[in-house]
Amino acid sequence: MSITREDIIRTVREENIEFITLQFTDIFGAMKNVSITSSQLEKALDGKMMFDGSSIEGFARIEESDMRLSPDFNSFTVYPWKHGDVKICRIICDVYGVDGKPFMGDPRNILEKAIAHARKLGYEFNVGPECEFFLFNKGANGEPTLNSNDKGGYFDLGPNDVGENARKDIVLALEAMGFEIEASHHECAPAQHEIDFKYENAMHAADNIMTFKQTVKTVADKHDLYATFMPKPIFGIAGSGMHLNMSLTKNGKNVFVDEKDKNGLSKTAYSFMAGIMKHIEGMTIFLNPLVNSYKRLVPGYEAPIYIAWSAKNRSPLVRIPSSKGASTRIELRSADPSANPYLAIALCLEAGLDGIEKKMTPPPSVDKNIFEMSQREIKRSGIKTLPVNMYDAICKAEKDKFVRDVLEDHLFAKYIGAKKHEWDDYNRRITNWEVESYLGKY
Repeated sequence: MSITREDIIRTVREENIEFITLQFTDIFGAMKNVSITSSQLEKALDGKMMFDGSSIEGFARIEESDMRLSPDFNSFTVYPWKHGDVKICRIICDVYGVDGKPFMGDPRNILEKAIAHARKLGYEFNVGPECEFFLFNKGANGEPTLNSNDKGGYFDLGPNDVGENARKDIVLALEAMGFEIEASHHECAPAQHEIDFKYENAMHAADNIMTFKQTVKTVADKHDLYATFMPKPIFGIAGSGMHLNMSLTKNGKNVFVDEKDKNGLSKTAYSFMAGIMKHIEGMTIFLNPLVNSYKRLVPGYEAPIYIAWSAKNRSPLVRIPSSKGASTRIELRSADPSANPYLAIALCLEAGLDGIEKKMTPPPSVDKNIFEMSQREIKRSGIKTLPVNMYDAICKAEKDKFVRDVLEDHLFAKYIGAKKHEWDDYNRRITNWEVESYLGKY
């Protein structure tokens, strides 16, 4: 059911909401906002709220910095928590320039264009994310630490799972904001958790990921814990992924389904998967955007490093879950929760559509555990690997014209430029590993 301007005004008045948060996202997936009082609500709903885009990294130069926030009424929600006694709601916004055109550096705009491309072909894109995160203790001054009393593993309960109560409160907060939570559980690493919510259309799914991350951090803080979506915070244990379950529908029917196929997949599904596999190297810097992301993409922790697919094991990049019929989908396992969800989902959709339009076919499935295959077997099978570090991923992105075309020149150049600077900064730093390995030896 669509939310109207009048619905929002009435709810704000009836529930005595004092502040409205107008949210948008920068190119790196960081949530930004302009906060207004209820007296400015109608002005905001009319799309007349302005902000300085030159203050947002990757947005605009100072001489063209005036930006306008255009609210998506359907994103309106009242927060289930308060700041003191103050009730707050939020509306997610698109970013426009003063010329009235969508701003080319707005990640939500990039996803809207991808969705429009799919609809032109008759498709709707559905995404079900699986976001993992860690809950750590806070330090004496409230600073984040890597410390935890949690001893839990897969699906453990308290007292080993000391984050259980926080996780339950996160679920309740999400449900209060309209999420349909399918499952929540302790993950394999100590202090690691996962909450799965029902698939949604692509834009709603991306919005949900942003809301999910904010909610997890907010509720964790109320439990005196620090939540992090850093991909690999601790050496020697599993990192956090953001698996993306994807399907296309046409006229309300899942077009990935073919019950006569041995894997239950249609030619459309195979072509969609082939498109993602074709462009995954160039997409990786946007799915795994941090230096730290590539510390997760290593053998031994169920994180994929090989560009392959299977319906029988979890070691390849793409997995075909066992659910069939209307639930048929493909699962991309490489993305992590530090990714900008709008860009990640837009790239996956466009790559899949490219595969469909060009009638691509994927290589044969790899049903053995790739981590147990020899390098000779892997090479003989023609299996390629994901980029090994951020610099490798940047180079792969620059070589794939498709990725630049999807993201457009402004956003692509700003993003890649920032990531090159980040890589250079990292390379100049002296790490604890270097000190521990070399200081006493040389």
